[in-house]
Amino acid sequence: MSSQRPSGWYAAPAFAFFALFAALPMVLVVYLSFTTWDGLGTPEISGADNWTRLMEDGEAHASVGRTVLLMVVSWLVQTPIALLIGVWAAGKERSRAVLSSIFFLPLLLSTAAIALLWQVLLDPNFGAFVGGPLFLGDTEIAIYTVVFVISWQYIPFHTLLYQGAARAIPPSLYEAATIDGASRFGKFRNITLPQLRYTIVTSSVLMLVGSLTTFDTVLILTNGGPGTATRILPLHMYITGFSGFEMGYASAIAVVLVVLGTVLSVAVMRWSGFRAMSSQQEGS
Repeated sequence: MSSQRPSGWYAAPAFAFFALFAALPMVLVVYLSFTTWDGLGTPEISGADNWTRLMEDGEAHASVGRTVLLMVVSWLVQTPIALLIGVWAAGKERSRAVLSSIFFLPLLLSTAAIALLWQVLLDPNFGAFVGGPLFLGDTEIAIYTVVFVISWQYIPFHTLLYQGAARAIPPSLYEAATIDGASRFGKFRNITLPQLRYTIVTSSVLMLVGSLTTFDTVLILTNGGPGTATRILPLHMYITGFSGFEMGYASAIAVVLVVLGTVLSVAVMRWSGFRAMSSQQEGS
């Protein structure tokens, strides 16, 4: 019985969707990065002026540094917490299921609602920490407060990834380890972590690229303040384009963000060996 390959036309809707809502807008943004445009009139070609300005823009360079800091600290905070909770939640006990359902509640809230909630809780005048540190008003800790709020929102999502992957690990591996006298930590180090390798890579890519495009949380919590302490690159792009009406220059910043996200994703995939992924199930 001969097998027939599915027709390429099945992929046509997906390609059309990608072309219309991803490729075409990106081409337009690249075009606008070589123009001067206030968002209302007709764009005027300005050559490489926006790119020259970007190379000399000290605030843009500082925004890149803050963005990298936000990205790295977010990964360092979210990854171990989500991994440990995900492995714990993969257990079959009813109590774990109940606690997990409560823990995942932040996934049901919008980013704007979460940012507004924490803005009120952290308000120094009538919030939950009256008389305490200025979490959103201190230039030294404001960026870390933003990381905390972002982590509080997205750790449940990454926990779900680890929970599903942990439940897919063959129980026979743990049974064999138990017979060999392995400790609980030994099972985690020698079985659980290797089996979750590709989930860690997937979660890390989503986390790192997501941090590069974080915008609404910072806008609502601090609007880039105090001063410019939390003015990361996506927010710098927004303020430049929609407050300064410099859409051409903002488009150049947008292109940089796309390039950084793409390079980061490819680098993580190559470094981790994800492209050579093979089955980790027993007997493979």
